[in-house]
Amino acid sequence: MGRKFIVSVFLATILCAVTQGEAQLQKPPTIPGFFAPGSPVDLVKCWSSLFSVEGCVLQISKSIFSGKFENVEAACCKTFSTLNANCWPHMFPLNPFFPPLLKDNCAPIIRTQLKP
Repeated sequence: MGRKFIVSVFLATILCAVTQGEAQLQKPPTIPGFFAPGSPVDLVKCWSSLFSVEGCVLQISKSIFSGKFENVEAACCKTFSTLNANCWPHMFPLNPFFPPLLKDNCAPIIRTQLKP
């Protein structure tokens, strides 16, 4: 009886050690289109500039769902146009065509603001 107990404890210890070692080697799961751990693009930095302009994220969200860009104000357009293009696929993973459309629609608004 004592020998079976010792063998069982030994096997349980080895099983725990192997399982723990494998768990440490596994990469965390990722969702396609979103950031992988250690990704060079920082999602917080990408969104923070838009959040710094009052109402900008709401304006962009409305334009995503309505397909209309006229509600995006000049300050929001200017901020969006300065975003790194590497941020776009991570910020809008479900609609990759939206960022270029918004940037194109913002260009005349920004030009109008720059005129004296």
